[in-house]
Amino acid sequence: MREVAVIGIGQSVFGKFPNRSAASLGGEAVAAALADCRIPPKDIQVTYAARNYDTNCTAQAVCKEVGIRALEMINVENACAGGSTAFRGVWKEIADGRYDVGLAIGVESMTTSPIAGKLIPPEKDDLDGHLGMTMPSVFAMVARRQMEEYGATPADFALVSVKNHHHGCLNPQAQYKKEFSVEEILNSRMICDPITLLMCCPNTDGAAAAILCCMDVARRHTTKPVKVLASTLLSGDYEYLQEDICVSPVGTKVAKMAYEMAGVDPKDIDLVEMHDAFANEEILRYEDLMLCEPTKGLELLRSGATKIGGRIPVNPSGGLLALGHPLSASGVRTICEVVLHLRGEAGERQTPKATVGLAQMLGGLVTGLEHGVNASIHILAR
Repeated sequence: MREVAVIGIGQSVFGKFPNRSAASLGGEAVAAALADCRIPPKDIQVTYAARNYDTNCTAQAVCKEVGIRALEMINVENACAGGSTAFRGVWKEIADGRYDVGLAIGVESMTTSPIAGKLIPPEKDDLDGHLGMTMPSVFAMVARRQMEEYGATPADFALVSVKNHHHGCLNPQAQYKKEFSVEEILNSRMICDPITLLMCCPNTDGAAAAILCCMDVARRHTTKPVKVLASTLLSGDYEYLQEDICVSPVGTKVAKMAYEMAGVDPKDIDLVEMHDAFANEEILRYEDLMLCEPTKGLELLRSGATKIGGRIPVNPSGGLLALGHPLSASGVRTICEVVLHLRGEAGERQTPKATVGLAQMLGGLVTGLEHGVNASIHILAR
C-alpha cells in the first residue's frame, strides 16, 4: 500500500445554526480545507461524506457549494463514527492506488434533525430501549460501576469536564468557551444520576473536512506532510456480551491494531483526541487506548497528565464536552485537531514538540445497544 498524507484541513465553527443547511456548513469546512492546502477543487478525485440525519446525497450537496463536480462521491452513515469512517474510506482509496487526491467530509445539523427536541421511542423489538438503556442512562450505569468498583467519585467525572471546558476556552471554534469549577459542574441540573448537565456533550451543528493524497502529491504541496500511519475500524462491541460494562474489548482490540499498523507504542503518542460524549467515558477510553494500565484511568486523570502541558494531553480541543458534538462531523474534526498540533499550529492549546497523535471515535445507536458500537482510530505523524 502507498503512504498517505493529510495536506488540507477545515472546520466550521460549531454551534446551533437552525437557519443554516448542512450543505452550507459542509461547504464552509471544505472551502477552508481547500484554502489550507491551496489546491483547486478540480484536483479532488474522490469524495466520501458522512451524515447521520436527513441523509440525501450529502457529498453531492456539499461539493456543489465549492464547485467540486463530476467525480466519484460516496455517502456513509456510521453514527458518531461516520466522519472517521469517511476518512478511512478516502484513505483506502489512495493507499490502494485507485486515486491520488481525495476529500473526507463529516457534517451534521442537529438543531434541524428529526430528533431535535424529541424523545426517541424505542423500536418494538428493542428490549434495551424499553428498559431505559439509552443515552445517557447507559453511561450513568457505567459511572455507577466506576464508583463501586474503582473508587471514582462524581467529582472525578466533573474534573474531566473542568479540564475539557478549560481547553475549549483556548479554541476559537468551540461551541462553549466558559470555565467551570468542579462545584458548578456537580451542581448543574441532574440528567441521570450521577451525570449532570455539564458532564454531557451538547447537540451541535457543524462540519469538518480533510484532504488526503499520496505522498508524491503531498511533497509537491508541503515539505512537512502529516502522514496517516494507521487507519482502523471495528464494529460489534455488543454490550450484552461484555463481562464488564467498563471494559470495551473492541475498543482495546482496535487500539492494538492501530499501534501495530503504525509501528508505534502507546508511550509514543504525544496527544489524543477522543470521544467524550459523557465525562466519565473519557476515563474509560484512557484504558482502552492503553495510555495507562487497566483500572488506572482515574490515577492518570488525577495526576494532571491529560491536561494541556501534561504528559499526554487528551482532548486539547475541548473535546465533545466543550467543542460540541455534531455527530458525523466529530470523527473528521478530531483528525483535524491532531493535524494542527503536528504542524505546530494549535495556538494556545499547542502540544509542544508533537510528532505523533491519535484520533479516536466511537459510534452506536441512541437506543438498542444490542446492535453494537463502532470504534475507529487514526494515528498520524510528522
